[in-house]
Amino acid sequence: MTVEAIGLMVLLVTAGGFALLGLIHASQQTINLEEYLISRNRFGSWLAFATILASAMGVWILFSLPEVGATSGIAGIIGYGIGQAAPAAIISLIGPRIRKLMPHGHSLNEYVLYRFGNAMYGLTLAIILFYMFIFLSAELTGIAKAVQIIADVPLIWTALVVITATFLYTTYGGMGATVFTDAVQLVVIVPLLVVCAAVAIVSLNGLGAALQPIQINTPELLSLGNLPGIKFGATLIIAIIAAEMFNQTNWQRIYACRTNATVTRAFFGAALGTLPMLWIAGGLGLLASQFGFTDDRAFFSLIERLELPVWFLMGVLVLALALVMSTMSSLLNAVASLFTVDLMRLMPHLQTSGLLRASRLITVAIGLPAIVIAAQGFNVLYLFLLADLVCAGAVFPVIYGLYARQITGMIAFWSAVIGIAAGALFFPKPDFTAWTSLPFAGDLLVSFIVPVIVSAGIVLAWTTIAARQGHSRLFDFSILQTQIQLYSDRVEAVREMME
Repeated sequence: MTVEAIGLMVLLVTAGGFALLGLIHASQQTINLEEYLISRNRFGSWLAFATILASAMGVWILFSLPEVGATSGIAGIIGYGIGQAAPAAIISLIGPRIRKLMPHGHSLNEYVLYRFGNAMYGLTLAIILFYMFIFLSAELTGIAKAVQIIADVPLIWTALVVITATFLYTTYGGMGATVFTDAVQLVVIVPLLVVCAAVAIVSLNGLGAALQPIQINTPELLSLGNLPGIKFGATLIIAIIAAEMFNQTNWQRIYACRTNATVTRAFFGAALGTLPMLWIAGGLGLLASQFGFTDDRAFFSLIERLELPVWFLMGVLVLALALVMSTMSSLLNAVASLFTVDLMRLMPHLQTSGLLRASRLITVAIGLPAIVIAAQGFNVLYLFLLADLVCAGAVFPVIYGLYARQITGMIAFWSAVIGIAAGALFFPKPDFTAWTSLPFAGDLLVSFIVPVIVSAGIVLAWTTIAARQGHSRLFDFSILQTQIQLYSDRVEAVREMME
């Protein structure tokens, strides 16, 4: 059999195998709306840790990380790792507060609705959807590229196979099936990633021999004092922390953890587990740089150059599929949960079965356009950076609102809008050149620092002035406890009203 035929078979068997495991697990569970979207207080430390780590480790780590390693070196790799680990560490601290403020909560946009009102809610919902749709599209793009490189399968066919398999168990089993398959996929991901690194190093005659050409030709990549690498690493830290606060998969898992202590252990453990995985992936890009491979295909170009055996190529394909399906199932389920709040507001008479059916249809509707984008083969890293920019402008007022009673919906909304607009002035075009003539235009670090500083400055200045003039209105956090209800309780309340 040809490599292409074997690759196609591995694609179908692996994707189908994960789907089957998810369906079997879901068939053994009783699924209601609350269980489908949140699985509240259900999972202990191990499963919570596994799903948090696996859902964060998408196929992007085989594209974005190697590209960073090949262009920014060790400093960029370390920065990317810290940036990706930091959100989980932060959530390990604020997660218990979120559960305390909203014991019956479900989503970030639900919190924003009751905390800040309709204007900020609409903006936040748009930001979350934009970020998560970009994330979903980037994941499909990544796996489609990976299979095309390894097995020469057209982008569109890979995207269709992967998303169909993920749809099967995600739309049927919801959160429970997603968490279960995440744990299985993590067990597959970790050893395969380690094997990839080991085989690449052995094929290059050991780590010393592999790094020697880099030390001679591009020694700055191995230096922690590499200024461009430091700048890019700092950029990624800001960008990823901001974006992950708007990742609904994290908010779901805050509530899926059994206790507050589970939240702290699982998220902090995932933060620690993230670092070695990302540093390994980035290191593969660093090794690829000696051959001049510096784009988002660096890792796969390295594999082609080394002419590794077919069994290894198929192992890489299984790794990529496990990575993408763990993340995509979480994203699809998370997107469905976002709309449930609006469904209940717009159609209050819809019963639980109808809401569950609507959530499943939304999952499919969101996933289908991502296939079209994946077929274009865009640069994965740029897609993420674009989504991260939008999040950077809104992250401060949203998180600050968990603690500060004096911030109002109007302050939160305008600080976020102005922050996003300010950052966009400095954000580069897809070829990473400036689109305005402003000083520092096109500088990624500036484009992420500016929205955070601008939005935070507006919030702090506005609330300070309002307090001094006696116009400060203090928010009553008990509203989040009394007005945010379990979905089952809301449906029951509506039913009683109808009777």
